[in-house]
Amino acid sequence: MKLSICEEKNYNFLFREHYESVRNHMYYKSGDMDLAEDLVQNAFVELWKRCADIQFNKAKSYIYKTCHNSFLNQVAHKKVVMKFEKNSKQIDYNQESPQYLMEVNEFKEKLETAISELSPKEREVFLLSRIDKKTYKEISDIIGITVKAVERRMSKALLQLRDALGNNHRI
Repeated sequence: MKLSICEEKNYNFLFREHYESVRNHMYYKSGDMDLAEDLVQNAFVELWKRCADIQFNKAKSYIYKTCHNSFLNQVAHKKVVMKFEKNSKQIDYNQESPQYLMEVNEFKEKLETAISELSPKEREVFLLSRIDKKTYKEISDIIGITVKAVERRMSKALLQLRDALGNNHRI
């Protein structure tokens, strides 16, 4: 028996299972969380409208592809600007010296700048790997490239980041 996306429980399952991952993926591509959420929500609306035409096992791919195409349509004329969200633990400002806090802030700014200066393809692979903890295989499935291409992009990203930050920082 084939699962139907038109059944609300199956559609809700797909939404719960993939929304956050697709949203993060689109955020990494665009650097704009509001845009990423809009793209993903529109993709799920389109999925619902076309639920009878799409096989359940192809839904994840359809959602990613719809988001990707919508993104390309919306930002073809814009320069992609990356805003890296704070993902580290909150610093207890009462316990640390001003010198240390200044160094942490300087490094954070340097890291954000270095990541934003990566090419969009390298930045996407780097953030999917390091922030979303995706494997190279998962990244290759999401982006639609080979694992070797993911490895090359990640290697280039790491080399650029090491050059920008210095070799004594673990990335």
